[in-house]
Order: sequence, then C-alpha cells, then structure tokens
Amino acid sequence: MQLLQNKVKEEGIVLSGQVLKVDSFLNHQMDPVLMKEVGKEFTRLFKEAKVNRVLTIESSGIAPGIMTALEMEVPLIFARKQKSLTLREDIFVEKVYSFTKQETNEITVAKKFIKPGDKVLIVDDFLANGEAAFGLARIVEQAGAEVVGIGIVIEKAFQPGGRLLAEAGYRVESLVRIASLEDGVVTFA
Repeated sequence: MQLLQNKVKEEGIVLSGQVLKVDSFLNHQMDPVLMKEVGKEFTRLFKEAKVNRVLTIESSGIAPGIMTALEMEVPLIFARKQKSLTLREDIFVEKVYSFTKQETNEITVAKKFIKPGDKVLIVDDFLANGEAAFGLARIVEQAGAEVVGIGIVIEKAFQPGGRLLAEAGYRVESLVRIASLEDGVVTFA
C-alpha cells in the first residue's frame, strides 16, 4: 500500500532496531484519510471471506478496525485491556504480552458479541511477535467462531509474528512489511 508506505517514510521515527514510532498518524494522532484507505484495502483483500465481525484490541487497533468494519458494514468489537465494572461475567479472557509496552495484559471480550459460526477478521496496527493476534484468535476460537484472516497495518517482518501466524494456519495480510530498522533507516520487505 503505497500511501501507507509513504507515510511511514515521511513521518515514522526509528527509535531503535526494534521500535518504529508512528504516533503522528496511527497510534496517538490518527490520519482519518489514511485510516479510511486502510479500511478499503482490508475490505478488498478479504472481500471473499464473508466477514461478519471485525475484532481488534484497544486502543491502537481501533482506528483501522473501525474503518474496516465501516467499509464492510459489519460490527467492530474491541478486546478491552482495562477492567470494566460493566464487563465482569460472560466474557472471554486471554493473556497477551505487549512487545512495545513490555507488559502482559488480560484482554476481555463479552461472549454475546462473538457467536459460533461467526467469520471474524482480526485487525491490528502492528505485528511483531504475534502475541496480540494469537490472543485475539484464541478468543474467536473459544467462541466457536472462525478466524478468516488477520489484517495488519504494519508488520515488522524481521520479527517472527507473521511467520508464526502463517505456520499456525492463519491468513495474514500486512499492508506494509518492514525488513529492517537498522541504523535508523526503515527498509521495506
């Protein structure tokens, strides 16, 4: 996706050989025009999958997730990281380790939002080691639903997440794949 690749080149900041900061357009301030195009592209890529739910994780996955759900005309569900007084029972719970934040979170989704037979597209902002995607997939599978694909805005292809998800049998579509962040330079795969 050339528009996204250009945005990464122009505004992405390499913090280390492992970390790319994209807070000016994806996960702090958001570029709504870019997010709309992200939603269109995921819709194009998964048009044959008969998606009836989009699932993401708060908070950085919400923008690409909602725009994808809007284009597909299906609900967006986001897994919560924070405990909620209104979400205490009848929930799916999984533990997910965040590479960026270096912490483990319990994520939750109310059981009423994912049912057996649902065809769920998982959407997230970054793919590094695959922990968030695997956690979301486990929730979908606990519900008796099907993960029809995983849409990733930016994949750090030098980390194992994409390979591990593919080896586990998931279809992964990444809009931008980064081969390296070495020497402060973004190199695309």
